[in-house]
Amino acid sequence: MQEVINLSKGQTIDLRKNSKGESVYDLSKVTIGLGWDVRQKQSGLLGKLFGGNKEEEYDLDAIAFLLDENGKVANLGRTVQKNGRSVGLYEGDVIYFNSLQHPSGHIWLTGDNRTGVGEGDDEQIIVKLDALDQKYSKILFVVSIYQGRQNNQHFSMVENAFIRAVDAKGNEITKYSLSGDSSLSGMCSMVFSEVYRHNGDWKFRAIGEPYQTDNFVDILKKYTN
Repeated sequence: MQEVINLSKGQTIDLRKNSKGESVYDLSKVTIGLGWDVRQKQSGLLGKLFGGNKEEEYDLDAIAFLLDENGKVANLGRTVQKNGRSVGLYEGDVIYFNSLQHPSGHIWLTGDNRTGVGEGDDEQIIVKLDALDQKYSKILFVVSIYQGRQNNQHFSMVENAFIRAVDAKGNEITKYSLSGDSSLSGMCSMVFSEVYRHNGDWKFRAIGEPYQTDNFVDILKKYTN
């Protein structure tokens, strides 16, 4: 069994290589797994007896942006109008809950998973890195708390959050973990990590950049022409 490389914010590794620098991992299909726990509210004895210390559910969504060599999302896909306004992006280079699979079939969002290789992941994005079109130079992975601002839910209340990469044979390659603290108060989205091409192969970088918005489209604007 290979040793998992645990990353700190800002660190980068070669996804195909282990800690000894040996090319051992199969990137024909890579699972990017994301997971998190919500910090429980503290209360007194009556709260414990009657369930008052139970935290409300958080709906965290995983999103992937496919970027070209200019660091931009070139294809936003088609939009659907409802009551005179756009209600979503579909079949473009953004993978999220309303557009689960990329038109190429090489990257898709599975949603909840509780069995097999992905046990412990709350959401998974699977990408066939070796088959991905050369026009894509980078994939950015974002997590947003749905209606976080409305519900006063933010990343300072989230702990044991992680993103990890698992190769096609089920080997965990790397993991980046963080727990919420007061510096993340009011932050409802997180650019967790990126995977990018480098000298013909793929690198993984831990980012951990928080945003106040709970709408990934606000972050997406930075990556559109």
